[in-house]
Amino acid sequence: MFQTVEIPVWLVVVLFALPGVAALDRVIGPGVRWFFRRRLERLLAKVNARLERKVEPFKLMRRQDMVVRLLYDPAVLEAVAEHAAATGVPGEVALEEARVYAREIVPGFSALFYFGFATRAARALSAVFFRVRVGVVSEAARAIDPRATVIFVMNHRSNMDYVLVTWLVSGRAAISYAVGEWARVWPLSRLIRAMGAYFIRRGSHNALYRRVLARYVQMATAEGTTQAVFPEGGLSLAGRVGAARMGLLSYIWAGFDPAAIGKGARDVVFVPVGLAYDRVLEDALLVRAARIGGRRFRAPIVRVLWEALRIALKRAGGNRYLFGTAAAGFGTPLSLSAHQAAGGDLEALGLRLMAEVERVVPVLPAPLVAASIAMAVPVPELVARLEAVEAVLRLPSGGLAQAEAEGRAALCSRGILDESGTIQPGMGDLLAFYAASVRQRLGEPAVEPDLSATRRT
Repeated sequence: MFQTVEIPVWLVVVLFALPGVAALDRVIGPGVRWFFRRRLERLLAKVNARLERKVEPFKLMRRQDMVVRLLYDPAVLEAVAEHAAATGVPGEVALEEARVYAREIVPGFSALFYFGFATRAARALSAVFFRVRVGVVSEAARAIDPRATVIFVMNHRSNMDYVLVTWLVSGRAAISYAVGEWARVWPLSRLIRAMGAYFIRRGSHNALYRRVLARYVQMATAEGTTQAVFPEGGLSLAGRVGAARMGLLSYIWAGFDPAAIGKGARDVVFVPVGLAYDRVLEDALLVRAARIGGRRFRAPIVRVLWEALRIALKRAGGNRYLFGTAAAGFGTPLSLSAHQAAGGDLEALGLRLMAEVERVVPVLPAPLVAASIAMAVPVPELVARLEAVEAVLRLPSGGLAQAEAEGRAALCSRGILDESGTIQPGMGDLLAFYAASVRQRLGEPAVEPDLSATRRT
């Protein structure tokens, strides 16, 4: 009983550490959590005071709580039962599969990260690349019911769209994006989740997955979460505004009940947004994908790092607006309840939204000059035709002469034109890519890619 017993040093450390950990968890932990919660509440109070559309409580739920709420929603449980019956798997297995989908979809919004870092970083990054111009916001957009759920419907020109729109709308709302599989890589996925984005598997035909995704979109819409969607389903390969794919729109449509608006439910208001760039960062990849007839394209990591270094050196040398102008145009809002009351169906909704997006895509110097060369029409005559169809011209204050000079300089810098204004060999597809948005606004048919071109752009 009184003999000396030897125990390992590591065991002594563990025995003394356990009470310390318990003390931290029971005594110090609550105080630390209270301190950070108070700071977060003060931050949210400041943010909501300046936002036109407040951050809704649904968006601030803990991610795990939101996953549980989605998983045990009656519609999801019904889908789980149907999936189990159709596939012959046990109900527990089907439920676990739905749990995987729910955890994959649900974001983990951080107000501190979004407003403290993401919006500032988006502004800084946009300013590094572009001179940003914004179209006039209509009075109808300012008069949207504060309780309505706002969904920005945009054309998808570049991955810079996320950055640009996050900054432009940061003074009005915190946007939740629908993001494709490209962003599901660590650590990018953690950052994107913290911004409130939710991941979707484009083209998935799994019925259970689509039911879980649909229910999440419907819940977020019903709770007033401001969202941004790209109905085209991916980046534009031709430089034009494409037709709407009805996936997310159909989920919103199916979960909307106009009769419940007077009983506490929210209306849904779509705000069309047209985006345009003097230089699309992924232009060569998109043109190549259009040429080979596929959508799977990946930028070589070495090339990406080299371009990032080159841009950083140019920026350090004092060069501003490295890629010209980026612009956004805001169209007339469309109320879903008003659309349904007028007898419109889902297909008509998609057509109306994309037609309005096409109408408000800004015309910038580089696309203007590209269209002038591709159509063999002088810039002044082309501008007159655009004005006749009420296109949104975002040209420099120096007028057409400055616009033409800037557009030619941008195309020369990209390597599409040489110093004499002649199209460089193998660059015809890129010229057509930049001219496409202007030609579409004029009602001209799309130009097929040159399948005989072999030069790597």
